[in-house]
Amino acid sequence: MNNSGSKAPGSLSVILAFLTVYIVWGSTYFFISKALHGFPPFLLGGIRFVIAGLIMMIWAMWKKENLLDWETIKLSAVSGFLILFIGNGIVIFVEQYVGSAWVAIIISAAPLWYVVYDQPHWKENFSSKSILTGLFLGLIGIFLLFLPNISSAYKTDRNPYERFALFALIIGSMSWVIGSLYAKYKKTQVPASVNTGWQMFFAGIYFFIGAGFTGEFKTFQLSSVPAEAWYSISYLVIFGSILAYSCFVWLMEVRSPAQVSTYAYVNPVVAVLLGIFMNAEHVNNLQIGGLFVILFSVLLINLNKYIKRPRLA
Repeated sequence: MNNSGSKAPGSLSVILAFLTVYIVWGSTYFFISKALHGFPPFLLGGIRFVIAGLIMMIWAMWKKENLLDWETIKLSAVSGFLILFIGNGIVIFVEQYVGSAWVAIIISAAPLWYVVYDQPHWKENFSSKSILTGLFLGLIGIFLLFLPNISSAYKTDRNPYERFALFALIIGSMSWVIGSLYAKYKKTQVPASVNTGWQMFFAGIYFFIGAGFTGEFKTFQLSSVPAEAWYSISYLVIFGSILAYSCFVWLMEVRSPAQVSTYAYVNPVVAVLLGIFMNAEHVNNLQIGGLFVILFSVLLINLNKYIKRPRLA
């Protein structure tokens, strides 16, 4: 996964990386909500990303990779702030007040932000009927998927924090996209594992600083953390951060942002399926139709890569 090489990545590696981001990140909404039962939001982010970042750095040192590349460190300090602290941090904070269905709805707009902000790919994206059609169908699929949740929300008293939370999620989604594109086009000649490690480490430091300002260190009681919160934060560290985020960073190096952004369409599908099997939730025919529309939209967005020889983005 070194971005310095000129050889295109193997199809199997790309497929496995996409599947990891699709499936694992779709499950993180569930595990974030469980982890929040024992950890306050800033401490949750700090613990998760500092541990994950240090593990990635140890792995990089074991592989004798150049960990102290100052250009990479400066790049990661900025991208880690935009992607993980602002982008992911808002998701963590908002899940205290708003259901995961609403979170998934707003985050699913990320592919649109990738197309809007990815100036080097404007010509390719806006001239491709399959990409534009896929983006449009993806939003329709998301709407169908969560239509029952939207409808029921208007039948009860609204959460007073909801409007602020939804606005914050839009900002967080845009920050994630801007940071991802910044990291992609400002990348340095180091393996993705080094870049990932530094991004997560800096993000963890930012979260700990936030915990200090909000007084979380004073109010947090380690002994009161339930077992499910420990299991959840362990999952977020190992699978959500080390595995899935590393795959995301690598995919941003070797594939176009429009393609990589399809995770935002598939993640809600995984979240729904997880709800069925873990929380005994029910899915109606309209939602099943939404699932198929989403999957078809991903096919359209990636259609150019299926009919053309793969190349580096």
